[in-house]
Amino acid sequence: MLESLHVKNLALIDEAEVDFGSGLNILTGETGAGKSIIIGSINLALGAKADREYIRAGAEYALVELVFSLNDSQKKVLSEMDLPWEEDGCLILQRKVMAGRSVCRVNGESVSMSQLKQLSGYLLDMYGQHEHQSLLKVSKHREFLDGYAGSRMEEKKKQLRLLYRDYRRLEEAFEADCLDENERARETDLLSFEVNEIQAASLVPGEDEQLENAYRKMTNARKIREASSLAYTLTGYEGEGCAGEALGRAVRELKGVSGYDDELEQLLVQLMDVDGLLNDFNRSMSDYLDSLEFDEEEFSKTQERLDVLNHLKNKYSSSLEEILILLEEKEKRLLQLESYETYRGELQQKLSQEKEKILKLSGEISSLRTRAARKLSQKLTAAMVDLNFIDVDFSIEVCPETDKISEDGYDKIEFLISTNPGEAKKPLQQVASGGELSRIMLAFKSVLADEGGTDTLIFDEIDTGISGKTAWKVAEKLGRLSANHQIICITHLPQIAAMADSHYLIEKKVKKDRTVTQIGALGEAESLNELARLLGSGNVTEAVLTNAKEMKALAAASRTG
Repeated sequence: MLESLHVKNLALIDEAEVDFGSGLNILTGETGAGKSIIIGSINLALGAKADREYIRAGAEYALVELVFSLNDSQKKVLSEMDLPWEEDGCLILQRKVMAGRSVCRVNGESVSMSQLKQLSGYLLDMYGQHEHQSLLKVSKHREFLDGYAGSRMEEKKKQLRLLYRDYRRLEEAFEADCLDENERARETDLLSFEVNEIQAASLVPGEDEQLENAYRKMTNARKIREASSLAYTLTGYEGEGCAGEALGRAVRELKGVSGYDDELEQLLVQLMDVDGLLNDFNRSMSDYLDSLEFDEEEFSKTQERLDVLNHLKNKYSSSLEEILILLEEKEKRLLQLESYETYRGELQQKLSQEKEKILKLSGEISSLRTRAARKLSQKLTAAMVDLNFIDVDFSIEVCPETDKISEDGYDKIEFLISTNPGEAKKPLQQVASGGELSRIMLAFKSVLADEGGTDTLIFDEIDTGISGKTAWKVAEKLGRLSANHQIICITHLPQIAAMADSHYLIEKKVKKDRTVTQIGALGEAESLNELARLLGSGNVTEAVLTNAKEMKALAAASRTG
């Protein structure tokens, strides 16, 4: 449940905070007061695209913070996403929008935009002002039906997507590999040459690095010998001024006086260790100089071998390991070309087998859709009757089109409806008005919510295009839905506002010569005054207030009746 909303420096909002309750939360206000900003701020916190224009003029950033109390299933989702929640079961979701970037946090821990959007689907369901228009798109009908079908459908479609994508890659490879005799001959000749060229080199992984080290040593042999000889001489014991000779003399001098001082004895031991190390180094340098040899024949062979390896690396790949992998691929392709008809036949057979798997799985999905469509049609029809569709005849048609397979299967899904007795059902987009679409969407939302949707539902002007008795039906539906869900609803109809468990007023005010949007909770008397305004009265008279009280009483009675 959404416990509270805190907004700062967003559009016309300087700073606003509102605590929502359970049940039906109604937001009303004059046209242009900023109702859309409130819903927009919730959307922004849940991952909607941010723009620096959202930041209030003169401010460095905009901030939106939502506090949710979590149920067990939501906690499980957070655990799976490795995200924290508070000890009291609350989740604090914060988004800070700055020029050029925004920062999202869940209980103080930074999250990515994709994580935020993934999480938002488990926290609440939002119905925007124009979302009912999606019912006019046949492409959306499958999405609605599959969403109702639940986790089993989701798993089947996941399997189908993987199968279909593999099938398409195989199909594309089959179509691209349709060669005539001349093309096959040209490719076979080229591959034979390349395979023979690589095989002839008898490549050994890592050989090029070893040869490069040896070649570098050979080409710098003279420099190496000169430097090594000088190092040997300077660290020796035979020449005057050499390190070994000087160190030996120092050892002899200290030996003569070390018996007079214990501390000097310790220093002598250190110096003798240094002398031993230098002596070891000098002998190692002598052995290294003895091993230095330059063989012209070996140098020539090394150079030639490197030329071969570098030629192959320049032609095929940057490393010998990759060339060997490439060789396996070329050998495999060569075998395919040498028995081309057999290879094409096997590929064709595999395509047929994969298509059979896809058709079988698509058939299972189609059966699931057919069963779900029957149940959903019945529930939606009942929900529409509740919303003042008196003689509605609604059905969801699942039409298999096995020649039009996609990663969603092969079904064409379409919503058909008749709202007048005696008239045949027609596609929804041909007959439904804006007000009817709005009610049909509410029916969808109420059915899906009853099937285990999110705890919190937000409706932004669900009352588009309705009035009178129909408005009462919509209000009653929202009232019943709010018995088991938290509903947050922006409305301009008094019938819906009268049903509120909690009522909030959104209004514009001038504060320090600047326009600001504010939101505040209304008490009973204030709510009655707002109902009077919604009833169309500029002056709140006793008669209008009486009318508002009667409307509140009717709303309360409809929820208990």
